[in-house]
Amino acid sequence: MKVSDIDRSNYLKAILILIGKDRKIGGKEKELVIRLSGLLGFSKQFCEDAINELLENHYIIEDPPLFKDKRIAESFIIDGIRIAFCDGSMHLYEMNWIKSVGEKNKIPLEWRLSELEKFQNSFKVSAQMEFEIVNLMEKE
Repeated sequence: MKVSDIDRSNYLKAILILIGKDRKIGGKEKELVIRLSGLLGFSKQFCEDAINELLENHYIIEDPPLFKDKRIAESFIIDGIRIAFCDGSMHLYEMNWIKSVGEKNKIPLEWRLSELEKFQNSFKVSAQMEFEIVNLMEKE
């Protein structure tokens, strides 16, 4: 599937907002997001700068993105859950952000809860984890 530049940009922005929700960005979160940004076609320097400015930038508009395809939104939810848990637990603000993206993209609550439960049952995040969005992009 073709993932547009706008959807790639919105995806990265939504992930960046997610990692800033608990007001601390751990090393593992940073590493995962930098790797994801490269897979989405963004430079490492761009992503590092965005992460470094994230907590201080009070002008970030935090409207949940509306993706052009439901599968992109589902990928975001899966990747968001994985990244949110990379520090050992999901913060309430992170959960609410993922929820708001799911609602805006009309992803059923049952599906979202099922994905959360699947992850909680396996609960492993590694620095080399696969990103769900890449599976969609590989079909391009």
